[in-house]
Amino acid sequence: MAEYELNAEAVRHLRELIDARQYVLDSDWGETQPDATAQNDYLEKHTWEQYAAWHLGLTVGATDGTKARYAFVAGDFRRVHRTALIACVYRASEWRHKDVELAAHDLLQQLDRVSS
Repeated sequence: MAEYELNAEAVRHLRELIDARQYVLDSDWGETQPDATAQNDYLEKHTWEQYAAWHLGLTVGATDGTKARYAFVAGDFRRVHRTALIACVYRASEWRHKDVELAAHDLLQQLDRVSS
């Protein structure tokens, strides 16, 4: 099982997006999450740092600047998705990645406060 570190820059970026009301409250994350084509399209126009800012987890031992390095995506590269945060909480808690789980939970709570 992979080990992950919390990506503090992603947490900061996602908080800013939530505060700016750049979010989707109801989506089918299984259908909406960026697939390989969407990821490649994004990387053609953006830096690896910008790509990383959408991922709450950093894979320990993976090289920066590779897709393998980044995990727990929380949006569609434009907006944060509430269902993505729920998926991050679930996946991180299932595999006991506590820092990622708690960060995703805190972001979900922030989104719910801002959107109510």
